[in-house]
Amino acid sequence: MDTSAEQPPRPTVAFLGTGTMGLPMARNIAAAGFPLRAWNRTRARAEPLADAGATVVDSPGEAVAGAGVIVTMLTDGPAVERVMAEVAEPPRGAVWVQSSTVGPEPVRRLAAIASRRGLTFVDAPVVGTAGPAENGTLTVLAAGDRAAAERVAALFDAIGERTIWAGEAGAASALKLVVNSWVLALNTAAGEAVALAEALDVDPRRFLETVSGGALDAGYLHAKTGVLLSEDPAVSFSVANAAKDAHLILDAARAAGIRLDLAAASAARLDRAARHGHAARDMAAAYYASFDEGAPG
Repeated sequence: MDTSAEQPPRPTVAFLGTGTMGLPMARNIAAAGFPLRAWNRTRARAEPLADAGATVVDSPGEAVAGAGVIVTMLTDGPAVERVMAEVAEPPRGAVWVQSSTVGPEPVRRLAAIASRRGLTFVDAPVVGTAGPAENGTLTVLAAGDRAAAERVAALFDAIGERTIWAGEAGAASALKLVVNSWVLALNTAAGEAVALAEALDVDPRRFLETVSGGALDAGYLHAKTGVLLSEDPAVSFSVANAAKDAHLILDAARAAGIRLDLAAASAARLDRAARHGHAARDMAAAYYASFDEGAPG
């Protein structure tokens, strides 16, 4: 039975930022039937979306013109502000889905910009890495104007397997930092366990065998040790991006008047790994911070 008459036309989506996460998210949005215009500062990184039916454009303003939904998936808060400042006249009433990880205070500034420019703002960072982004199985953390929920539900369904509404704008970004504090702690612990095993002449695989299936086991442990033990590791989330998030977590903690020792240690290790030349590698490469020269001796 033809059900096309039962479904309203999908709004044009302007997708700004097609990096490691943005590219597969945008591809899944296009595959779900949304007209898509994609922009990235380095155009070549957006070009693969043309094969998915998207229109790749040269400027944020060109992407946003006439769009019903704007998605930003950029490096950090300042990058989002700079890109949106390049849009002279965003379409009033469009929904701005802000999915970059920027922290709760910066996202409130972005929400204020949206209000001044006549945009409906949804704070919507995602939980997951490149694999879930490719598979459309991210978890979307959403906050803001619940009246916009229906307008973006199909888009969120295209990129994720579930959506958690957290409250007012800023609440989703705060929840994302809590989740990432746990992710960074697990990543740091996995790297240190492997480094210690090697230093004590213990095969890291024996360590994994010992904890596997028990109360000490964790899927993330296997994922990150797997990256370290692989000869050709894929990058699901880089050291540089993880370090950025670690510092966002510390900034938020300081603003809230609490001390996070594990987050501080994770930030220090990620920064040290980046200085040793591992910034573009998967965040598991924080492991190399265990060695004075940035590599096992």
